[in-house]
This record gives sequence, C-alpha cells and structure tokens, in this order.
Amino acid sequence: MAAFDTSRPTYAAGHKGFGAFATTLIAAVSAWNDTRMARKTLSKLTDRELDDIGLTRGDVDAL
Repeated sequence: MAAFDTSRPTYAAGHKGFGAFATTLIAAVSAWNDTRMARKTLSKLTDRELDDIGLTRGDVDAL
C-alpha cells in the first residue's frame, strides 16, 4: 500500500507585491493539479466502484 503526503505549505496573509503574486500563482497551479490528478484517478474507477463511494460518472466530469 502506498502513502501520499498531500499537505501543502501555508503562506502568511498580507504579502504585497511580487511575493503575493507568486504565492497566488503557485496556489492556483497547485489546486489545478490536485483537481486534475483526482479527476484522472476517479475516471479509472468502474461505475460500480464510483457508486460505492457515492459518485457517478457525471460527478467526475463536473470536477
């Protein structure tokens, strides 16, 4: 069984200038990648496996 570390570092609020832009950009890319990976993983499941966790194929597409 594999274990994945999914925690992300938090950044202090109140940054201004380029640091705030970079932090926002990194957070946006990270969120996009997390969603992409979840969609890819869920799309590999069968309809029965999705039903077991309370999802449908349409729910996966809506991510």
